[in-house]
Amino acid sequence: MLIIENLTHVYGNGVRALDEVSLTIPRGMYGLLGPNGAGKSTLMRTIATLQAPTSGHIRFGDIDVLKTPELLRRTLGYLPQDFGVYPRVSAYDMLDHMAVLKGLADAKARKDTVESLLGQVNLWGVRKKALAGFSGGMRQRFGIAQALIGDPRLIIVDEPTAGLDPEERNRFLNLLAEIGENVVVILSTHIVEDVSDLCPAMAIICDGRIVKQGAPADLVGQLKGCIWMKVIDKAELEAAKARYQVISTRLMGGRTVIHVLADSDPGDGFAAVEGGLEDVYFSTLSTTRRAA
Repeated sequence: MLIIENLTHVYGNGVRALDEVSLTIPRGMYGLLGPNGAGKSTLMRTIATLQAPTSGHIRFGDIDVLKTPELLRRTLGYLPQDFGVYPRVSAYDMLDHMAVLKGLADAKARKDTVESLLGQVNLWGVRKKALAGFSGGMRQRFGIAQALIGDPRLIIVDEPTAGLDPEERNRFLNLLAEIGENVVVILSTHIVEDVSDLCPAMAIICDGRIVKQGAPADLVGQLKGCIWMKVIDKAELEAAKARYQVISTRLMGGRTVIHVLADSDPGDGFAAVEGGLEDVYFSTLSTTRRAA
């Protein structure tokens, strides 16, 4: 279990990227959902011991992460939002090199590890291909393979499906789900569907603060009877925003579908709809920003 207590990080320019963040993350898939700039990557880098926070505490099992970061690194797998590779090196050789860097000195053990991981992420057939020729999804699966070297107990993946086509996204998410059965996996993303499809527990971060957390199904249940929908002309949108708490909009057939948050029927042609995790996310952000 990963325990984060009162974690704060203030950059040198005064930006407070994290503000008293506290989370308890059990084994399995855990979703950290938030818009770009919310503090997700700062939190992931801090947990991964790549930067020290201004204040707070992090524990993983019996490891005090901030006092003994080298102990966490031995059991950490990390796939950052952007990770660099040598483009002309083959997948096999690059993974073998990374295994050496992670301390797998025995040649046979390293060979077994590299071959097993390439098979697990379905890259065995392209193991001799240069990484420069990999698609975005193949690169992400390679990234997971390098993160799994050494059988880590904590795995962090930061925005892993951004830019992937639907087929590669599904393949990647299925891989994460398999991995997340036995270890702690933190999935940091701004894509609601990734969390909805995979994570039994989640939190929403906004402006460096945790503003909601719980099981997705429970959070959706809390909105029962509070989400209302109406189709309007685009020209009516600003008036609707002034009158109602509009949490999301989308175009459909040349008109605009709006979802509003209200404790009772707002009338005026609105219809009640079953809320989803997207409504939880947008209503949380809307309420947080209105209160700021």
